[in-house]
Amino acid sequence: MTKTVEIKKNGIKNRKKRNLWLKIIGGIFGALVLFMGIVFVVNAISNGVEKKKIEPYGQYVNVDGKKMNVLIQGSGEQAIVLLPGQGTPSPALDFKLLIDELSPNYKIVAIEPFGYGLSDETEKERTTENVVSEVHEAVQQLGIDRYVLMGHSIAGLYGVSYVNNYPDEVLAFVGIDSSVPNQPGMDVKLPLKSMQFLQESGLMRLLKKVSGDPYGALAFDEHTKEQMNLISNQVTSNPTMMDELRHLGSNFKNGEQLTYPHDLPLLLFVQSNNEHNEQWVPLHEEQAKQSAQGKMIPMEGSHYLHHTKFKEIAEEFKAYMNQIQ
Repeated sequence: MTKTVEIKKNGIKNRKKRNLWLKIIGGIFGALVLFMGIVFVVNAISNGVEKKKIEPYGQYVNVDGKKMNVLIQGSGEQAIVLLPGQGTPSPALDFKLLIDELSPNYKIVAIEPFGYGLSDETEKERTTENVVSEVHEAVQQLGIDRYVLMGHSIAGLYGVSYVNNYPDEVLAFVGIDSSVPNQPGMDVKLPLKSMQFLQESGLMRLLKKVSGDPYGALAFDEHTKEQMNLISNQVTSNPTMMDELRHLGSNFKNGEQLTYPHDLPLLLFVQSNNEHNEQWVPLHEEQAKQSAQGKMIPMEGSHYLHHTKFKEIAEEFKAYMNQIQ
């Protein structure tokens, strides 16, 4: 009899414990759902409010039936067409410090490809061929037929294709820590769905808020910093950018044998302290040798060298152009 009572008591205790744990788990789940709901709503409201605060800059050109934003600054005889790194939210503003240094002597044409900055998105696949063709059409629409092509990061992959497609137009290529077509590790599978979820759920906004302003310590004026953050919240992980990332591996694979023409002047500014790729400098040294007038200049800094080394880049570029002309 005593044993039966004890078993019943233990059963009641276990049920109470189980019910308590279920309540705790249910409470945590409910709190998580409520938290995610608040983050999502705040993000949606903020996006609507912030979109109205974005100030237009540059001008639109008609490319493939859509609007591509282009910023032109400076009135020098020599034109420089600027191409951004992959995922740079607002290319024209991101290059502002360098543009300000170069524009007294050159005509700077900063292109914002589809999906970037103030340009339209597109459903056209983000293959190298399509990206290069669209950029070229924008340049043609502006009536620019001879120019220096300058670009950051992924522009190294697009750029080598570009100069081979339009050799009679490009006077020189200048890379700012630009990609090399045969660089290793570009076949990695990216967590695209997770990246999109972070952006669409509002968690990316929250993470940015917690981690601080990525432009805070840089030389941009406060207004430019604000505008870059506003645009970043609007365009990061949009479908066009996601499709570009989806094609990253195949674009590198298809372009890995591409080289710069031997007679094309080639100037490469390269991050000398790249801890993730020990071959980064040697890869660019080899690439510089593809040109009879190839030159590589190592610089210590972040991948976005033009954020901190804009004065040095401008001076070295001017000196190089004087030397080859």
